[in-house]
Amino acid sequence: MTTDTTLELRTSRVLPATPEQVFDAYTDAEKQKIWFSILDEEPGVVEIEVDLRVGGQQTAVWGPDRDHLFRETQTFLVIDRPHRLVTESSGSSPDGMTMTTHIEVTFEAQGDATLMSVVQTGFPSVELRDFFAEQAWNGAFDRIEAYLVRV
Repeated sequence: MTTDTTLELRTSRVLPATPEQVFDAYTDAEKQKIWFSILDEEPGVVEIEVDLRVGGQQTAVWGPDRDHLFRETQTFLVIDRPHRLVTESSGSSPDGMTMTTHIEVTFEAQGDATLMSVVQTGFPSVELRDFFAEQAWNGAFDRIEAYLVRV
């Protein structure tokens, strides 16, 4: 099976914490519950469960209200704390659209900070890839950074 590289997303951000702190913020359910909604003016729905082991899953449900929820289940394929995390992600949006992608996240020390890099493949369309590149991952980075600055 070949992967169309035009449907691959690569993005990264330098975050103000150690690789261990960034890895834990990204994978710990209680920390995620905070940063998922940290920049929201109105509290929404955020439910997260994490079984952080190879073969384990993270399940996240979030949205503005119970009638408009996004759902994502990630299965952990590789866990190398605090350096690398590989998952298969299956998600659905409130309109019923579904998608499964492969995500590799790396955490590289840069002085007192961490370069968090993401490679996500398997997007069904260029539009979805671009949405994730421009909105989803930038939003996640913004929220994780806001969380790390406050703790």
